[in-house]
Amino acid sequence: MIKIMADSTCDLSQDIIEKYNIGVAPLTINIEGKPYRDKIDIQPDEFYDMIQELKDVTTAMPSPNEYLKIMNEAVKEGHTEILCICMSSGTSGAYYSGVMAKEMFYEENPNSDVKIHVVDSKGMSHGSGWLILKTAKLREQGATYEELIKFNESYKTSVKHFLAVDDLDHLIKSGRLTNASAFIGKILKIKPIMSMRKGKGAIVAKERGRKKVLKHYIDEFIKRNDPEVTDFIIVGYTSDKKVAENLKLKIQEETEFNGDIFIMQMGVAVGTHVGLGGISMFFVEKGHKRDGLFINEFNDLMEMKNDLLGKLKDHE
Repeated sequence: MIKIMADSTCDLSQDIIEKYNIGVAPLTINIEGKPYRDKIDIQPDEFYDMIQELKDVTTAMPSPNEYLKIMNEAVKEGHTEILCICMSSGTSGAYYSGVMAKEMFYEENPNSDVKIHVVDSKGMSHGSGWLILKTAKLREQGATYEELIKFNESYKTSVKHFLAVDDLDHLIKSGRLTNASAFIGKILKIKPIMSMRKGKGAIVAKERGRKKVLKHYIDEFIKRNDPEVTDFIIVGYTSDKKVAENLKLKIQEETEFNGDIFIMQMGVAVGTHVGLGGISMFFVEKGHKRDGLFINEFNDLMEMKNDLLGKLKDHE
């Protein structure tokens, strides 16, 4: 029997967690000096209602003991193989807590034949969540433990992240952006779109208004999606579900994608760094097409040039 584990930043919905019996180690959110366990002691909507009033909010990774408790419970339930998929080591210490918990398990059980593998997903929020849900679906289809490990290690950097926020301050303060992206983000007066680069958030595009943000998501999905692997998409949001529903509708109407589209809210731990108005999209891309602010800016200029040339020819 294979047990799948994660930390609470995976942001999978409770029905998915229960359906696939996923063990979740909660992060701790310290709000004005008081600790809360993510999605246990405080729920996302409750947090977003108060976020603008808060001055002192920090997050702490799950302790190794939180992971170890799930591992021990899994063994008691009869699981002999454990796969722990964690948030990117570039944004959190959750992965290292998972590794420490594995070491502690074998120290306490030196003769155990239980197999434990810890994955650094290189993802944030529903990025690691996509990998976890896909793993659960593959397990359901009969994939072996070794096949699940191979899938995770092979595809973890192919899970494409898109995240747009109303305010970069939360991400800059928490160090979830690269230094270069933080600098660029501060001088931009429009909505930046982020993806992941080497396990950290990086700005890859900028758009004016939500409509253009959603258009960017759709255009890039059409260019990048790997239809052989992407059998579902996750659309994430912090405080505005209507925008997520609008994006889902656009995917259905403007692309050829026919799989499931899950709308899931970002939890408190992730929301602490994203803030209000966050909207995200996750799928698996084919290959590794370059994606960066300057590349996208150049491509936009070339499109404008070609449009202008086309209009001039029409008037000849």
